[in-house]
Amino acid sequence: MVAGEASGDLLGGLLLDGLHQRWPDMRSDGIGGPQMTARGFDAWWPSEALAVRGYVEVLRHYRRIVGIRKQLKQRLLDAPPDVFIGIDAPDFNLDLEAGLKARGVKTVQFVCPSIWAWRAERTEKIKRSADHVLCIFPFEPEILAREGIAATYVGHPLANVIPMEPDKAAARRALGLAPEDEVLAVLPGSRASEVHYHAGMFLQAAALLRKARPALQIVVPVIPQRRAAIEEAARAAGLAGRIKIMDGQSHTMLAACDLALIASGTATLEAALFKRPMVIAYKVNWLSYRLMWPQHLQPWIGLPNILCGEFAVPELLQQAANPEALAAALLEWLQAPARMAAVQQKFKALHVQLQRDTATLATHAIQKVIES
Repeated sequence: MVAGEASGDLLGGLLLDGLHQRWPDMRSDGIGGPQMTARGFDAWWPSEALAVRGYVEVLRHYRRIVGIRKQLKQRLLDAPPDVFIGIDAPDFNLDLEAGLKARGVKTVQFVCPSIWAWRAERTEKIKRSADHVLCIFPFEPEILAREGIAATYVGHPLANVIPMEPDKAAARRALGLAPEDEVLAVLPGSRASEVHYHAGMFLQAAALLRKARPALQIVVPVIPQRRAAIEEAARAAGLAGRIKIMDGQSHTMLAACDLALIASGTATLEAALFKRPMVIAYKVNWLSYRLMWPQHLQPWIGLPNILCGEFAVPELLQQAANPEALAAALLEWLQAPARMAAVQQKFKALHVQLQRDTATLATHAIQKVIES
């Protein structure tokens, strides 16, 4: 198995739960993170080694990443597994899967690359690479079937992990917050590049919002490797000692908050499943943006908006993403409780749509691939 970054590690851990139920003595190894290793996964490299986004950022780490893939491919060919499962990270996994599949190794891609959002040309690569694709969104298998690619809709694993009715009161008690507090969760992303581009801007926006709402409580989840950068950004924004920065706890913070400021990515879907209004923002290196944006096929980048088919929540990208604009968009939510309630109902319907027995459905599909 190969899972890149924190979100892939989370998906991998949930998948391993189902696989171990079907095959209790199963051995799993490759690239993964703490969620996977907690379930007995042998991580030859950590997921963090692949946590790079954007063309320019990837180029900086290209030789290292290609070196890892080359070593991993040879190791898997020397001792072929019953099945290889690539978890997200399509730029890394599809090329690896193609090489393995050509040598007779069964391959499964867990999470369909977002060909419906951008880079539609990857369809041919998926066909060469994966014997089967496990889809987390309901419209994806039909798209793949038109291209002759076998696929199964397994639901989104997070829809089973996150409760339909989050316990806000319990989450606030766990974080030391009062029931009546107004709470903003700030999630700038887990990659080094995301923290670089977002942390200062997000926390400056939070500081501006607090000027308008002086009682506002601000909570920020971090991974240990990013704590120092987040704390420095908080100092620069004048928020040192005035916000809660905690290792992990992202789900607790999303359950506890009224509103989230969040970097585009899987975390936006998590926030939607917690039924939280949000403002989505994203910045990358300017050259990466110039190269990536022309390949974009939809007007939205945030998963909640893509799945709802509308701008259910604001998105501010590149130059439009600045502290003043973010603070203004957040304040608009807080001044419109009816709008907040309406988007929460949309997110509840989305949650129902994504809720399936993902681990079991995925395990059954993987078993068929192994036995085929």
